[in-house]
Amino acid sequence: MHLTHQVTNQPAEFDYNLYTSDHALQNCVQVFGGQHSTDALTAYGGKAMHNLMHMAATANTAKPELRTHDRFGHRINQVDFHPFYHSLMRDAIEAGMPSLPWAQPQPQPGAHVARSALVYMHNQAEAGTTCPTTMTFSAVPALRHQPDVTASWIDGITSRQYDQRNVPWYEKKGLTIGMAMTEKQGGSDVRANQSTAVPVAQAGAGEAYLLTGHKWFCSAPMSDGFLVLAQTDKGLGCFLMPRWTPEGELNRFYIQRLKDKLGNWSNASSEIEFSGAWSWLIGEEGRGINTILEMVAMTRFDCMLGSASLMRQAVAQALHHCSERMSFGASLSQHAAMQNVLADLAVESEAALLQTMRLAHALDAVNESNDEHEQLLLRLATPVGKFWICKRTPDMVAESLECHGGGGYVEESVMPRLFRESPLNSIWEGCGNIQSLDVLRAIAKQPKVVDAYLQELQTATGSDKAYDSFVTRLKDDITASKFTEASARQLTSRLARALQASLMIRYAGTASAEFYLATRIATEHGIYGVHEDAGNAKQIIASAMPQNS
Repeated sequence: MHLTHQVTNQPAEFDYNLYTSDHALQNCVQVFGGQHSTDALTAYGGKAMHNLMHMAATANTAKPELRTHDRFGHRINQVDFHPFYHSLMRDAIEAGMPSLPWAQPQPQPGAHVARSALVYMHNQAEAGTTCPTTMTFSAVPALRHQPDVTASWIDGITSRQYDQRNVPWYEKKGLTIGMAMTEKQGGSDVRANQSTAVPVAQAGAGEAYLLTGHKWFCSAPMSDGFLVLAQTDKGLGCFLMPRWTPEGELNRFYIQRLKDKLGNWSNASSEIEFSGAWSWLIGEEGRGINTILEMVAMTRFDCMLGSASLMRQAVAQALHHCSERMSFGASLSQHAAMQNVLADLAVESEAALLQTMRLAHALDAVNESNDEHEQLLLRLATPVGKFWICKRTPDMVAESLECHGGGGYVEESVMPRLFRESPLNSIWEGCGNIQSLDVLRAIAKQPKVVDAYLQELQTATGSDKAYDSFVTRLKDDITASKFTEASARQLTSRLARALQASLMIRYAGTASAEFYLATRIATEHGIYGVHEDAGNAKQIIASAMPQNS
């Protein structure tokens, strides 16, 4: 056989330990109190790139399939996944992704930071399985409202065993939790929900109810239980609906169809209907939103975390490609125009990670000592971070994809999958307007959250005039109550950039911090790579470049 050409000028296979090759992640784990987890994170970082990424590529080509009935006509509500999906779930759960901060009798210090680093690496390899593990993790604070009902469920969540069998929860070694809030007539407006809940015997917290209605989105429909909102005589209630009833029968909720989504293909999302589905009321009637918001706060944090991880994998892929691909006599990363782009992407990624891990540290402080300052900071910084990081991700991933040229647009590359995932977290758990309006709500109802946020910003003043001026103007505008619904996004954006700048000044390298201040604080950031005098691009690239394992 005569070959017409030799294959040259192609990058080597991307093969890095996602922990030891990521200086920014290692720095965050150290400064925010996760040092005890270094060995486990190193091991998972190797597994994520070598094993999970391979399984993820296959699991995302074989979408879940719904089997509503068995061959004899019995309703079974079964969703079948590729075997690699179950392998990915097992790895995540055994590593403690849903359970580390809730470990019994007491979690290790820095458990949220350690867990966040695990999720950050796992989600770079496979985002679909992050959805059910996130909901399982985030359900625990809500379930704690009703310990008489949920103690055995929390034990199952924290067991660190993955049990994929479709059997009653009390027969399983480990449990997963899904969520169903959205209905056809109302997305974020959950007060418009029409699903109803009727008590089996008597009404009240912890009592049994029967649910009737529908849900337009039910995430992870093969979960063992679901947190559901439904109307009671006193308003919305939050319910734990098991897949199987306490008598060992399939519960009366029915999967109508699976959603054909833009991305997140390995995981199933569905439409479901209830016809007298057994459930328990968690908390009081009429207090369902307050109860389930305990879960929503955690899932919003994980939206930040998931988007930050997509950023990192996107820029790592771009850095690797551009360091080995030659163009006009030099590698792409040696050309000044590309250096500006790569440095800009790397700084975006590091700022998103710092912002997220700072909140993981706050979660640890609340979890370990109920720290009031950190609690107040979380109340405002969570919707700020959810808005900003998730909004920034699609543009950032698209720019990283473009660094590959046409090869990045081909499905053999991981880039198309990252791009399909990139809009999801901005939509899930409240879109951008919902987050920015929540920022206004927090400021109006809890003025102390502003004090806590500004205190965090003040820790970095005195080192950069542009930053100091930015913070002063922000404080003056908030004090003067200048912001309305129409300007809520502007306020949220400014709060986000101020916090990221504060963290970059305190914890990032000098070159990265100066680049951030020049491109996001001194000026308004536009498209990537347009700030030629922003800082030492070569130094930023060298620091962000993943190193071969």
